[in-house]
Amino acid sequence: MTTANQSAKNGQNAGQPAMQTPPVVSPQDWEAARQQLLVKEKAHTRARDALAAERRRMPWMAVDKTYAFEGPGGKVSLHDLFQGRRQLIVYRAFFEPGVFGWPDHACRGCSMVADQVAHVSHLNARDTTLVFASRAPQADIARLKQRMGWEIPWVTITDSFDADFSVDEWHGTNVFFRDGDRIFRTYFVKSRGDEQMGGTWNYLDITPLGRQEVWEDSPQGYPQTPTYKWWNWHDSYEEGAAPDKKWVEVSTAGEKAFREAGA
Repeated sequence: MTTANQSAKNGQNAGQPAMQTPPVVSPQDWEAARQQLLVKEKAHTRARDALAAERRRMPWMAVDKTYAFEGPGGKVSLHDLFQGRRQLIVYRAFFEPGVFGWPDHACRGCSMVADQVAHVSHLNARDTTLVFASRAPQADIARLKQRMGWEIPWVTITDSFDADFSVDEWHGTNVFFRDGDRIFRTYFVKSRGDEQMGGTWNYLDITPLGRQEVWEDSPQGYPQTPTYKWWNWHDSYEEGAAPDKKWVEVSTAGEKAFREAGA
């Protein structure tokens, strides 16, 4: 029988050291190792939830300056980018003259981020809008989106927005909250902190309202709904609609089984 090290070595190029792979064990020993690692993984999950709860309690910074962007339909303000929702996530993507790949492509790293973005309707259902922002003209952004199959709202920066929010020389994700006509900056992440972005949960975890489910540790008065019940197909969200009764039954049963297994 071929060992794991032998199999790995067969795949090595000449002159490269052999991969030092883990031992091959019985199913029983493998399951024991998995359970041992699972303890640490659950602790990591709980620590991540606690960090998100702390993030929801970060102080806010008022945004008093007026900013203008160019959208597909013309000039839009920072307030407009919310699209009527309370939360706004803005990712600064580098697509403009001088960026590697121009004019055919955006930055490779920013493009990978765009490739990972989940369907934005799930964020929209949690009162959250995601927008990408670059300095490229709208005609170029429209062409790029069509080529790459991206449907993310994408605007053109026309003023000092990028410099004012620490994304003029490097990518980054800013989070804003709207209270009526007042806008606040609530969070910012860049560099390796950005690499986890793209999934619905990771985006919601950096917003001030979080996932808005009852299990979360959120400040008093924050909106929270029953866990799982708001989930829907991305083409089936309807504003103000009650959760589907069948999905409520299915998700409740699944959550009960999950909790019992965890206990």
